[in-house]
Amino acid sequence: KTVSTAKFPRLSRFNDHTIELPIAEVEVTESNREQLLAKIKETILLGKGTVRVVADTTESLFSVTRSCPRCGKGFPELDPRLFSFNSSMGWCPTCKGTGLILNTDFTGDIEEERTLDWSEGRPCPACSGERLNPTALAVRFAGKNIAQLSAMTIAELSKFFGNVRLSSRESVVAQDALAEIVSRLKFLLEVGLGYLTLERSSPSLSGGEAQRIRLAGQLGSNLQGVAYILDEPTIGLHPRDNRLLIDTLRSLTDKGNSLIVVEHDEDTIREADFVIDIGPGAGVAGGQVVGSGSMRDLMANPASITGQLLKNPTPHTFTSKIAVDASTPRLTVLNPKLNNLKPGVFEIPLGRLTVITGVSGSGKSSFATGVLLPAVKKALEERTPYQGPLCEAVKGEEVLRRVLEVDQTPIGKTPRSCPATYIGFMDDIRRIFAGTNDAKEKGFDASRFSFNTGAGRCPVCEGRGSKTVEMHFLPDMTVPCEACGGLRFNEETLNVKWKDKSIGEILEMDVDSALAFFETHPKIYRALSLMQDVGLGYLTLGQSSPTLSGGEAQRIKLVTELVKAVTDNAKLAVGKTLYILDEPTVGLHMADVRRLTDVMHRLTELGNTVVVIEHNLDVIAEADWIIDLGPEGGDAGGAVVAQGDAKTVMKSKTHTGKALAQFAADHGFKG
Repeated sequence: KTVSTAKFPRLSRFNDHTIELPIAEVEVTESNREQLLAKIKETILLGKGTVRVVADTTESLFSVTRSCPRCGKGFPELDPRLFSFNSSMGWCPTCKGTGLILNTDFTGDIEEERTLDWSEGRPCPACSGERLNPTALAVRFAGKNIAQLSAMTIAELSKFFGNVRLSSRESVVAQDALAEIVSRLKFLLEVGLGYLTLERSSPSLSGGEAQRIRLAGQLGSNLQGVAYILDEPTIGLHPRDNRLLIDTLRSLTDKGNSLIVVEHDEDTIREADFVIDIGPGAGVAGGQVVGSGSMRDLMANPASITGQLLKNPTPHTFTSKIAVDASTPRLTVLNPKLNNLKPGVFEIPLGRLTVITGVSGSGKSSFATGVLLPAVKKALEERTPYQGPLCEAVKGEEVLRRVLEVDQTPIGKTPRSCPATYIGFMDDIRRIFAGTNDAKEKGFDASRFSFNTGAGRCPVCEGRGSKTVEMHFLPDMTVPCEACGGLRFNEETLNVKWKDKSIGEILEMDVDSALAFFETHPKIYRALSLMQDVGLGYLTLGQSSPTLSGGEAQRIKLVTELVKAVTDNAKLAVGKTLYILDEPTVGLHMADVRRLTDVMHRLTELGNTVVVIEHNLDVIAEADWIIDLGPEGGDAGGAVVAQGDAKTVMKSKTHTGKALAQFAADHGFKG
């Protein structure tokens, strides 16, 4: 639109703006030739060599400095926004900078469109998924455009920019910027993120990766006197990269900064100058400082579980709990083809615990969740050998009945979903209350004690136990329901008691307390016992699902599967179910890792096959079989560099083998 310069509107600082100055409106005729030339010269002067001409509905750009000598097409002055797919100046006009086209029609505005889930989209045909418009993609540095550079890993980029040689003219322009780029890439490498590509989307990053990216941003700041707080920065790191991260943390303290790190990783704890151990248990049994001081102080404190485990580490035999030999049936994947995976034979013994290891970016998730899971699932659904683009072949899957990824997605999206309902023992609790004398006198059946539907739930919060209060200019706040006090049920339902507790009070009990309460009810007790075994004893039975972490949700799913398996009350056929888990030890204390490993072995003892992606050496040491991928991350990874039990892998020269051998030596193993 055209506006007057006398009353120029206020511009939003967060929007893109293109401001152009109209110079003249001239009718192109022979008699107006001199006027036309004069206005063109004036426009070139004011536009710094650039002229836009509008004729009817057609707009053309001409440049005296940036134009193609062949076709005569002109280009505007290069602007940083031209190289951003978040800016209308740079994005591909077809896909709006997403690189994908939805498979369904969408009629919302651009901001809604850009926040959609693009998992069902297809590559944009206009930009081939590179997100930018042709002008941006035509600009090159050292022979590559910005999309090609963004597709490189940080390790590859560091090598690329380190080898760039500039002419004297180019050095004047790029030398300072190049030094800054090399420095920032170095910081990202130091925190173990060399396998990430620059184009990696933020939602796909793990919490640990996002945290380490922010940490890398602080390394170049040279700030002093800053207190940094980090929550488990080692999540997702291979033991080799732990050392790099610890050195990075130490460099921050050497500059005069303070670091407060919440961590379960043994190496990081041992490097600490001062340790605060909180416990002694979890949930209501925790919250106390049970020990503080140096590592020596902590190990001398008998009340500190952490200190005692550091003093007397969990013993390992580094042998298969269920032996694997030549007669063991195997699930074999031949020549996987996804991402950086290299041709090879991937063998998974059936009825065993297999751990997939390797440095970050070595192809572990690509194999387990990108190839193994969908290929086996397709073969089982179609009841025919796998044929598809993911791999050459899958063999041995015919003995499996199903495959299941026990992932970290939420177990429910509403406050009414909770561990008791998801695992399934809530129905048993409802039947117990329906069987009480009070319930029978009032004519209440089991449906009365459901907070999802029926007459028994609180009518104010509709069984949620809480209400959301909208806060103007602030995030919404959740508060307990005033009517039921957060107990989810109405007063008449809460008046029914069993062992002097209402059903609302029972849902507020943590698992550890509920174990003794339900010891005479085997089915409920078994489920609660399994929850305790996987380190979830601190959760309440009615804890709202949206408040659970990804790791907690994953372990609840694991308990649910084990409850089903035990309920069958029979030794199942070898390899009936294939379970796939991705780093289930995230957020677990050393004491709970052992419990979780025992639970996974229980699944294999019932004849199931468990495949786990893991960096935790305590889990790796307990594996029946290890598939080690590498040797590095990115294009330098994706190959099977070692397969076998822990002792076999320890003898290899791989990063995992070396770390496992050092771990065994530190723990006094002399096998």
